[in-house]
Amino acid sequence: MKTDTQKLSFASDYLEGAHPAILERLQETNFLKTQGYGLDPFSESARQKIRAACKCPKAEIHFLTGGTQANATVIDALLNNYQGVLSSNQGHISVHEAGAIELGGHKVLALPNKEGKIDPAVLRQWLVDFENDANHDHMVFPGMVYISHPTEFGTLYTLRELEEISSICKSYNLPLYMDGARLAYGLACAGNDVMLPDIARLCDVFYIGGTKCGALFGEAVVITRSNLIPHFFTIVKQHGALLAKGRITGLQFDTLFTNDLYFRIGKTAIDASERIRTWLKENGYRFRYDSPTNQLFVIMDNDKLEKLGESVEYSFWEKYDDAHTVIRFATSWATADEDVDVLISTLHSI
Repeated sequence: MKTDTQKLSFASDYLEGAHPAILERLQETNFLKTQGYGLDPFSESARQKIRAACKCPKAEIHFLTGGTQANATVIDALLNNYQGVLSSNQGHISVHEAGAIELGGHKVLALPNKEGKIDPAVLRQWLVDFENDANHDHMVFPGMVYISHPTEFGTLYTLRELEEISSICKSYNLPLYMDGARLAYGLACAGNDVMLPDIARLCDVFYIGGTKCGALFGEAVVITRSNLIPHFFTIVKQHGALLAKGRITGLQFDTLFTNDLYFRIGKTAIDASERIRTWLKENGYRFRYDSPTNQLFVIMDNDKLEKLGESVEYSFWEKYDDAHTVIRFATSWATADEDVDVLISTLHSI
């Protein structure tokens, strides 16, 4: 909820601090002394709860502080120095991570996207073409596949699509890695048919997003295949990603996975976005992408943007044409009903 000195903000889903339940537990445990580096009882409790939620009792789980850090660390750990990572050309690692993967020495091998997603048929054909290219020994080899759920466009993979991609990856012995920065919001969508146990069954590595989903910061990296990345703990430290006070991240996930909090707060964002989406549709607004999640990509008249910006913060997404711009409204776990009311009232008035 905004204060009198703030604009109403729907610019992103990581603008608030943390869910009150997390702050309460941090305060309660503040003066306890525990082991460092995620070897504390809070982190171990979180691991057990995540394994249970994923129905993956042997999963290896590590807590990192942010999405780009998690992506760069996992991808570097999975690839040999002659390999790259296959991604949608609109994947986060391809567009919005400032070349973090390339800085680690690995090329992002970009595939055409279909609503932000990798099309299984396109992936299979790319791999067939690479294999049949007589010059492939002079090229960057594919070493893994990266997807995100939801995607950069707020779209979702269906279970069938994920199963097809997983099957292709297995046939080529390529690890499948899912970026779950906004996973809580994907899981909460009414039309979503991909659940945590499905992700654990079909992906070799994935991460459960906390930064955008109720935590102060933090992502839980889940490695589902035993010994897939030997000494990942050490690799995390090499990347400057190992927190001495790792218990702070572990405790947050322990809280998020108590009493289904992670899933409940995802629904808060989805309910808010659905109210906004319904109003926009009823009032003739068009959408750039058909996103069912907490991100709404709206095509706005340029002459309305200045007026809207006087009282509402939004994200610029892309130029649509000379008279229109695509902007993004993002709801979050903390979006209040009254904030949605004000946004709708403001849109109605411009």
